[in-house]
Amino acid sequence: MSLEKARLSLCNLDKQDYEQVKHLMDEAYPDLGGAWPSHTIFRLIDQFPEGQIGVKDGGVLVGIALSVQVDYQTFSNPHTYDDIVDAHNRIFSDSNGDALYGLDVVIAKSHRGMRLGRRLYDARKELCRQYNLRAILAGGRIPLYKTHRQTMSPMEYINKVDHRELHDPILSFQLANDFQVKRLLKQYLPEDEDSEGYATLLEWNNILYEPTDRVIESKKTVVRVGAVQWQMRQVGSVEELLQQVEYFVDTVSDYQSDFILFPEFFNAPLMGLSEQQAQTEAIRWLATYTEHFREQMSRMAIEYNANIITGSMPLLEGDKLYNVSYLCHRSGKVDQQRKIHITPHEDYDWVIKGGDQIAVFDTDAGRVGIQICYDVEFPELSRIMAQRGVEILFVPFWTDTKNSYLRVRHCAQARAIENECYVVIAGSVGNLPEVESLDVQYAQSAVLTPSDFSFPHDSTLNEATPNTEMLLFSDLDLDKLKLLHSEGTVRNLLDRRTDLYSVEMKHKLK
Repeated sequence: MSLEKARLSLCNLDKQDYEQVKHLMDEAYPDLGGAWPSHTIFRLIDQFPEGQIGVKDGGVLVGIALSVQVDYQTFSNPHTYDDIVDAHNRIFSDSNGDALYGLDVVIAKSHRGMRLGRRLYDARKELCRQYNLRAILAGGRIPLYKTHRQTMSPMEYINKVDHRELHDPILSFQLANDFQVKRLLKQYLPEDEDSEGYATLLEWNNILYEPTDRVIESKKTVVRVGAVQWQMRQVGSVEELLQQVEYFVDTVSDYQSDFILFPEFFNAPLMGLSEQQAQTEAIRWLATYTEHFREQMSRMAIEYNANIITGSMPLLEGDKLYNVSYLCHRSGKVDQQRKIHITPHEDYDWVIKGGDQIAVFDTDAGRVGIQICYDVEFPELSRIMAQRGVEILFVPFWTDTKNSYLRVRHCAQARAIENECYVVIAGSVGNLPEVESLDVQYAQSAVLTPSDFSFPHDSTLNEATPNTEMLLFSDLDLDKLKLLHSEGTVRNLLDRRTDLYSVEMKHKLK
């Protein structure tokens, strides 16, 4: 399928989805009897609806993960598949259970390779945390053991897979998702000839488990962001630069970040490949690659399961040139924010025009806004975003000198304080004399916070080493913002004198 056309969303299954569930399971298990009957799936949905998770692409079910609640003590010890599913294909979920038991995970053939299995596993982990369950347990098949049974025991096979000397499509995936093999289960599923009836008992421990508490709120409250302090370097091709982008996306996603932020004009080194001498023509030449970068970074957002703010790139629309940042959601959706305020350099040397709309975007990890560099120096935009509930403001920037950088930094800090939100800024570093306008860069990327007791004393949650290529990771607690809005030492949002003044867009806000 076309990744740029994907529109992915997580959902809980309902009974109307059964025919699609049946199709997925019949496709995945032709040698094991295919899909469960409808009464099995309906029983799961009735007993534990939150545990039956699906991924839909434009309304079509393309992946499922089925789960039940169980007693940890019982199912962390040897058991068989028949202890889960009785002779009538009934599965019983224990509402008082303190563990999650993972049943089937199935991905449509058309959507394999998009890391949707990982997304479903992450959703299970989040469910485990929200229900305050101590662990996720699962009986895992080892379907390639059949080809090695003459030369090694099941435990030897498992150890080799664990040490990556062998690859097993199921066990390798589960190990990559932080599951640990606790024991070998014999005669777990006797009809599973590929696994010779063996299975692994797998466990993922919830380190946030609190035995005396029950978590009932389901909304994600701690959001992890990764900011890329990008090194401007000479490149030989578009694909070489994209490989560098994907390296950072891959690395940041390994830390399970919800957002990845790149700097303004991060792909400007490509202008060194242009034969155009005039800056005005070189930036327009660069704009011919913007659609390709948007499509590729949207693909990365889907495959690596992280929302990507693409820094910014030049966008040619008719004969007008804009500076645009894309928000590539991990669902496949793409939003854009154009730079409103254009610097004298952009106006004179590149003939860039300013946009005329700002937006606050709903994401699966909070309400976010984007302001490109110079825009953050104008408080009106942030004020309007705050009125629309922005929680995290992303600021990709590009500055050449320290005093230019400090204008962005100090204004971004002010926006965090006066609008009671987090502000993440990311810029580029290094020298590239062969490309005009890229002679020098100065940056110290940072994550800035409001100023109150719940936040760092200097309102700086994290900051990079100046002028050094690096990644910056930070966890943002959105609940702290809610408390600040209502119970802060001062309440900048609540105490505004809207009876005396107001700030609003002349155009309708998206």
